[in-house]
Amino acid sequence: MLHTVYRSSRALAVIAAGLLMAACASSPPKPDVDYKPGYNFDAVKTIAFYAGSGQVSGDNKMQLSDIQVDRVDDALTFALKQKGFEVIEDASQADMLVSWHLVTQFKTDVQTYNDPGMYGPYYGYNRYAMYNCWACMPGGTEVVTRNYTDGTFILDMIDPALKKSVWRSTIQSRIKDKEQLRDQNVVNAAAVNILGSFPPGKVTAGQ
Repeated sequence: MLHTVYRSSRALAVIAAGLLMAACASSPPKPDVDYKPGYNFDAVKTIAFYAGSGQVSGDNKMQLSDIQVDRVDDALTFALKQKGFEVIEDASQADMLVSWHLVTQFKTDVQTYNDPGMYGPYYGYNRYAMYNCWACMPGGTEVVTRNYTDGTFILDMIDPALKKSVWRSTIQSRIKDKEQLRDQNVVNAAAVNILGSFPPGKVTAGQ
């Protein structure tokens, strides 16, 4: 038997997948972090958002509403302020720029299950055939196919003078619970997680 289940993903769901909205889970995935060796992160005091932040690319490209972009920006601002940084509006006056974007891809998950039959085996005894199966029906294989959107959230910290990223954190996930993802507190927790090792050498508690 072949069942195909299509799970559509809206923009908010993709944000959640990429931004580690699984922060509400007991053990959120750990971000993959890379940075420029020898860079003086201690000199960074003020941070502003890069003008091109909040873009989406990939084969399942979606438009994000202003509300959704603001929700992510607010969460990142919250996490940066917790670390003692000042988040300012004027990018020309900032020591560093923060930029995030999403890469979204269609994925297919195929799972196979063994079906033992409707009634299952029931064995009886007779003197001719020893054990006979009286109520057996043939089983089969059930294949369930689910289409979903896989999101990778990429966060860059950009040096304005170098015009290059000097720190990057990425995390990949799929959406699990869309309703919880509308909670700003959940999004804030996800932002704290993805920024947990920024700047290098100063790790957020619990990371």
